[in-house]
Amino acid sequence: MNAPPIKKIVLWLLTIFLLYAILTSPTDAADMVDTGWGILANGVENIGQFFDSLISR
Repeated sequence: MNAPPIKKIVLWLLTIFLLYAILTSPTDAADMVDTGWGILANGVENIGQFFDSLISR
């Protein structure tokens, strides 16, 4: 008996959840994406500052 491909199932569930979140409350979904993008940009900036200070020593 073959086990179902867990990765594919999780991807479909995540896609369905994202579509549900966007369709039921688009403003909240946009806020979540904006917050996530801010966190990602801040992390990249901090890594850049780290390497910049590492190189300047």
